[in-house]
Amino acid sequence: MELSDYLRILRQRGWIIILLAVLTAGAAFGFSRAQTPVYESRLKLLVLPSRTDFGQAQAAKELLRSYEQWIRSSYRAQQVIDQMQLDMEAGALLGDMTVASDNSSFVIEMAIENTDPNLGNDIARTWGNLLIQWQNSNNDKLRKEDRITIELLDDPQAALDRPKWKVNTAAGGVFGALLGIIVIFLLEWIESGIMRRSDDVERYLEIPVIGTIPNQ
Repeated sequence: MELSDYLRILRQRGWIIILLAVLTAGAAFGFSRAQTPVYESRLKLLVLPSRTDFGQAQAAKELLRSYEQWIRSSYRAQQVIDQMQLDMEAGALLGDMTVASDNSSFVIEMAIENTDPNLGNDIARTWGNLLIQWQNSNNDKLRKEDRITIELLDDPQAALDRPKWKVNTAAGGVFGALLGIIVIFLLEWIESGIMRRSDDVERYLEIPVIGTIPNQ
């Protein structure tokens, strides 16, 4: 097919691409808006060794993994539930929490998912304070130069996690456009054996058209 054929097809059937793109984008937008928004509250905790020597720094890095496991516990989740008097199971709350650490910056980051951003922030703060209190009680058994302290870097920050209606709408539009292109090529393939124009005759019979009968 030549470029002129593609342009002709777009002129004749381009509306199919536009229609399907608009329909799928609208469906994706409506579906996204119908979903309950879920927010993610993030809390950062800074781990501070009392000494800056290599040995103490390495010990703090190794402890980061232990702190992650301590946080990622159903016992901790139940403590948060009891303190905040939440109406949920420990397993469900634990499923809404993720935690990771960065041993280059001595930072532990927690993330709590909740449909209420303020509640998510409170849960993250309570969870972080439990770790701080636990570490402080451990520090009471150590010499001052061997202690490792933990503190909040900032207040928890909540942001919309899902649905991302802009991304979903754009993806729906792209999908609809691709679907429209497939439909057009399918229609062209079905009608490929039908000759409607002089160009079709010349292409299939490989002979020039020397005359046409005008429509009455």
